[in-house]
Amino acid sequence: MSKVAVVYWSGTGNTEQMANFVLEGAQSAGAEAELFSCDAFDPDLVDGFDGIAFGCSAQGDEVIEESEFEPMFSACEGKLAGKKVALFGSYGWGDGEWMRSWEARCADSGIALAAESVIANDAPDDDAAERCRALGAAIA
Repeated sequence: MSKVAVVYWSGTGNTEQMANFVLEGAQSAGAEAELFSCDAFDPDLVDGFDGIAFGCSAQGDEVIEESEFEPMFSACEGKLAGKKVALFGSYGWGDGEWMRSWEARCADSGIALAAESVIANDAPDDDAAERCRALGAAIA
């Protein structure tokens, strides 16, 4: 059985909803899955998981949240090569540029994403919920 972590930061609750759908997908695919807010996850935990889904909403100029999520992700980044990694998050403006930048950052760091990233404009609709569940299953 694979072990999966779903790690997220959410300002409005939309990305938290997505994280719960990702968790459902991983569990339904047979994984032992745990949900973490980003302040409860650190690099020492990375080795204990086969797959990790990271979720963060767009902030400011379409970047990931900078005071809590960014430092946590940066600290984990060097340990993610060879893991099943996936990204998700919500946004309220723009066109998803923050996710494209985050995906490029992962590629530049040698992190191969195991599933297509999922983004939702504001609260996740039924389609986004299903794509989140599929993302969870893909890293399970």
